Amino acid sequence: MSLPLDGLRVLDLTRLLPGGFCSLMLADFGADVVKVEDTGMGDYVRWSPPYYEGAEQTARGALFLALNRGKRSIRIDLKNERGREVLLRLAGDADVLIESFRPGVLDRLGVGYEHLRQVNPRLVYCAITGYGQDGPNRDRSGHDMNYLGLNGLLGLTGEREGPPVQAAGQIADIGGGALMAALGVLVALRERERSGEGQFVDCSMFDGSLSWLALVAAAMFAGGGVPGRGELPLAGAVVCYRPYRCADGYVTLGALEPKFWAAFCRGVGREDLVEHAFDPPGSDAHQAVCDVFASRTREQWRLFASEHDCCLEPVLDFDEAMRSALVASREMVVELEQPGARSPVRLLGAPIKLSRTPADPTRAPGPALGEHTHEVLASAGYSTQEIASLHEAGAVAGAAASVQGSFMSA
Repeated sequence: MSLPLDGLRVLDLTRLLPGGFCSLMLADFGADVVKVEDTGMGDYVRWSPPYYEGAEQTARGALFLALNRGKRSIRIDLKNERGREVLLRLAGDADVLIESFRPGVLDRLGVGYEHLRQVNPRLVYCAITGYGQDGPNRDRSGHDMNYLGLNGLLGLTGEREGPPVQAAGQIADIGGGALMAALGVLVALRERERSGEGQFVDCSMFDGSLSWLALVAAAMFAGGGVPGRGELPLAGAVVCYRPYRCADGYVTLGALEPKFWAAFCRGVGREDLVEHAFDPPGSDAHQAVCDVFASRTREQWRLFASEHDCCLEPVLDFDEAMRSALVASREMVVELEQPGARSPVRLLGAPIKLSRTPADPTRAPGPALGEHTHEVLASAGYSTQEIASLHEAGAVAGAAASVQGSFMSA
């Protein structure tokens, strides 16, 4: 079956999470994503350490596969003049190029946007950076938490008077970077259908994750005052919308609308609390609700929510969530055959469901480092002799043995 992005040619020069996740979504929907890696050790995520304490060393390959299934890999030395010529040639036939270097790096090498658009005016060039192509932080290094710290999102997350709380998912990297970049690329491709020209997509993880606070900013700009940590209705400030400890764990109560809060209160025999939905933590109403939740287990509350429609669900540990009927029914865990693996690798599936042309996250395994160098060069018109010459000059490199090390100590 044809996939929605069949025929779309993407050059992915990124490393690690934001760019890898962006091009993964394009690959899952059929784009031919060529992962351009250096002639050394390639994408850092290939040789990353176990993702968390206690994870098996064998999981490091799964980390790479989680972001790079369905892609092809070519190794090019962009510090080599002939290597840069290879990239320019590949860009001549590409629809999209995605990179995540600091602003100006590829310009200094002679393969930035202005150079590439001379070769291919239809190219959509997407740069994913921490702080964007201009502004005072343009050249600063950063990671997910830094961007959230500077745009106010981290400062608003947590309990009043408590410390900022880090999220388990990378909000800036994925929500502000990868997803915004994918949208920007698709918007620019749609516009190209009218104009015939590509353009530069400037995607800042700082900007993207700041946009998550659209409602907060609108309220403040309209004279609502400056909110503090734990003072937002959707971030812990009201009794009706909070996590609660129960007899054997935690549950979430999201009874924001009056009908849901009333259903909860009446269901537990506390109709006297109906008028106190928006009381703050520490109030008498809050303590009463805490006592109610502490009297039952997560399973008892799950059954309660099946009878009383009040937006109440258990807080699952991650392994419980992955075994749940909900995850299975939504096909959010898939198995992928990977060469060299003794058994299929389990990964998260595609989150976007199309009715006629759904994504295929299992269509191809992740590439070995430089596995497709010869194939990609040949398809670009290089002869066997020319490819051999490029290898000899160190401009490109072919398939490499398994890589070792840790970028944490690089």
